[in-house]
Amino acid sequence: MATAAAAPRSGAVLADLLPATRTRDIALVLGGAVLTGLAAQVSVPVPGSPVPVTGQTFAALLVGTALGARRGFLSLAVYTVVGMAGMPWFSAGSSGPGGASFGYVLGMLLAATVVGALARRGGDRSVLRTAGTMAVGSAVTYAVGVPYLALSSGMSLSAAVAAGLVPFLLGDALKAALAMGALPAAWKLAGRRG
Repeated sequence: MATAAAAPRSGAVLADLLPATRTRDIALVLGGAVLTGLAAQVSVPVPGSPVPVTGQTFAALLVGTALGARRGFLSLAVYTVVGMAGMPWFSAGSSGPGGASFGYVLGMLLAATVVGALARRGGDRSVLRTAGTMAVGSAVTYAVGVPYLALSSGMSLSAAVAAGLVPFLLGDALKAALAMGALPAAWKLAGRRG
């Protein structure tokens, strides 16, 4: 009987396959925040850009997709608020509000919510759907991050696109490819167990 409850169902996200408790939700939200903070420490400077390549965006999209919109939002909200309060877990150990890349943090907060909603509608169940979900999440992140970069640094919008979007497209494609393999595979594995 317990295995039938764990079987994948329509409208579920991966986190829903775990037994439902308030403790589970708190642990998932905090774990997602910590994962994002750890992934942000994988940071590589990009020549000509004040924004580094990090694992942070990939983690934020995975957290949103795996946890769903509500828990994904809460997880990234914890990450954002704790980082603003001084925890050095934004990219390369930075913290606090402001800075050229803070708009991307705000964009990831919104993106985690959007990809979580898409995942609840099956956006992570196949390779093609996962590709679309990751593309939408990345677009949401850039839609907030690039204008913030322009405003915070005094760049023109075209210069902000050149410095804060174009250099990251190849990396985003690689991150999407990883998600395209991992998320549908996790659902297949869950289906076999259920």
